[in-house]
Amino acid sequence: MKSIRLQLTALVLSVGCLFGGYATAAALTDYAENKAVDAILRGQALGAPATVYIALFTDTCTDAGPGTEVSTSGTAYGRQSVTSSLANWAGTQSAGSTAASSGTGGTTSNNGAITWSASTAAWGNIQSVGFMDASTAGNRWICINLTSALNVSGAGFTVSFSAGQLTFQIDN
Repeated sequence: MKSIRLQLTALVLSVGCLFGGYATAAALTDYAENKAVDAILRGQALGAPATVYIALFTDTCTDAGPGTEVSTSGTAYGRQSVTSSLANWAGTQSAGSTAASSGTGGTTSNNGAITWSASTAAWGNIQSVGFMDASTAGNRWICINLTSALNVSGAGFTVSFSAGQLTFQIDN
């Protein structure tokens, strides 16, 4: 079985800023930006998802576009669920932290590996990762462009983010 481990330690979700050594991304989609404005300034419930579904896309991020997700037809691809919790996403004070955020940099990362089933057919040239609020369809809250595309060209590829590799920042 071929194994692909995405090396994304320099991947950062940024809100319109370019960070030296990091990839840039539109990060928060229009949907998420609107939800945040309404929650912070307009007294509306945020309605953040209790579970985030990590999706792989064969195009780069846009604020508004739904993107082209890897096909589920005969490929063994499916979104990977990660419960929104202190245990699953690091606090802003340090990688691997499971305490409530108290840091100053606004950076978090996955505390556990996020791994897809081995491909049974080509998934295509993966260029971005999306954080969705449903296992199928739903809304994309966050989109991160990969620092380099990953070509899943056939059967037997396993795509995985090790703990701490899917890093994003919502500050600066």
